[in-house]
Amino acid sequence: MGRKVLCLTVAIVVIATVCVFSYLASAAPQGKGNDRVLSKIKFIHYKTPPGKPSGTPGGKPDVKDEGYYTYLAKGAKWKTIEPYTLNPTNLDGVKPRDISQAVDLGMAEWEFHADSDIFGPVTVDTSAPYLDLDVLQGENTISFRSFGNPNVIAEATVWGYFGGPLSQREIIEAHIALNDDFLWGVVRNPADQLMDVQNIVTHELGHCAGMGDLYQTAAIEETMYGYSDEGETNKRDLYKGDIAGITNHYE
Repeated sequence: MGRKVLCLTVAIVVIATVCVFSYLASAAPQGKGNDRVLSKIKFIHYKTPPGKPSGTPGGKPDVKDEGYYTYLAKGAKWKTIEPYTLNPTNLDGVKPRDISQAVDLGMAEWEFHADSDIFGPVTVDTSAPYLDLDVLQGENTISFRSFGNPNVIAEATVWGYFGGPLSQREIIEAHIALNDDFLWGVVRNPADQLMDVQNIVTHELGHCAGMGDLYQTAAIEETMYGYSDEGETNKRDLYKGDIAGITNHYE
């Protein structure tokens, strides 16, 4: 009887330890504390809500100001150059080559200003599924899926070590999902009622590179401003804060 009780006790301890580790991996404080714990951060990109400005609210920040930027966590960036898998399948018939080009241009924009390689090669795979799981997938993905929420344009999920010593913080996996409930395309005129692929992908790639969202009205020109709308293209090109942020992060 004593041996059975001992075995049961050990089993409970092992199960509890596994459960605690699983919890920490998905719910640990991101970018805080002194522990180097694997965790994930999910960014939700919303459509511009009512009452939010649709244009520049009274001018850009002072030219002497380096702009606005935030990070997932200070020091949390890629230490290796890893490939991405792109599934361009979408409900709007946007051509795979247009989506691939949007991704390539978005990656190139961040890398140009970082003066550093951040993203690896992109492989197109129309069979690659989007999996929103609390475990690592072993690859970085970009794809479309239906969110069932008309206010969510996209999500970026970034896995890494966001706490502990700065030298030990790093990003190890990233995923981008675009909401296929929107009408996507390549915006050529601000009046186009399309969600521009390059505009949104460039923003989401910023998260994958280590950048955080911005919600100050004065930061509306920044690529990392957290709201977007149909017909918008200004996020394709990095603004002052985006440039300063990515340059400082990868110097």
